[in-house]
Amino acid sequence: MMSNLDSNSFSRPTHLRLALDSENMRALAEGDPVLGRLMEQIGPLEIPLRSDPFISLVSSIISQQLSVKAAATIWKRVVELCGEDMSPETIGKYTDDELRAVGVSMFKIRYIRDLCHHVQEGLLPLDHLDELSDDEVLQALVAVKGIGRWTAEMFLIFSLGRTGILSHGDAGLQRAARWLHQMEEREDGKYTQQHELNWSAYPTAASIYLWEAINIGWVDSGKTFAEFSNDDQAADTDTPIPTQEPYDPQ
Repeated sequence: MMSNLDSNSFSRPTHLRLALDSENMRALAEGDPVLGRLMEQIGPLEIPLRSDPFISLVSSIISQQLSVKAAATIWKRVVELCGEDMSPETIGKYTDDELRAVGVSMFKIRYIRDLCHHVQEGLLPLDHLDELSDDEVLQALVAVKGIGRWTAEMFLIFSLGRTGILSHGDAGLQRAARWLHQMEEREDGKYTQQHELNWSAYPTAASIYLWEAINIGWVDSGKTFAEFSNDDQAADTDTPIPTQEPYDPQ
């Protein structure tokens, strides 16, 4: 992860708005002209951020190692059980058996209980995360059982709207970076690492455009980016990319 931006100099945004004419977006395109052409092809993006950090983390834990469909089904049942105003206190009212009955595994119940403990004891100050640096948020999150670095990085992007996040542990980003730059296969699988200096003006935006290239089907199409660049048809990007964690590297 790289961040040369002061992620904490702004209040928490409600959206990530990626306008191609903004200063840091122009600097990103200048640092990597190929990525810049991808950004032009896709166009500006606006991604709504999750407003409740606790619910975001519980959802992330529940979604681990599940298909999108299975995770959505279980999450719906959990919300029906606990209510939309979910909190450590409301979850604490339910027994392990009640949570298991709606599809949450015993391991994930333990992780959620540990998250509740960290929040209630002030070990994870959800109301003050905006006052912490990216690294401080990461350290606080990974201290919770069941939350690893990748999940913490996705939280920084999709809940806090931090601008300096490039998750080298994300398999989708690695695949998209290799596709974009037509890189030779590497045994270590480190493709994003080869370009992180070029993306240092706005690492989060680089990540989002690489994910979007996957979402619109380009990366796995069998065509190179150069072929898409020469197409007359533009990408269909009317719908912003999902705000939940898009790719589980496990």
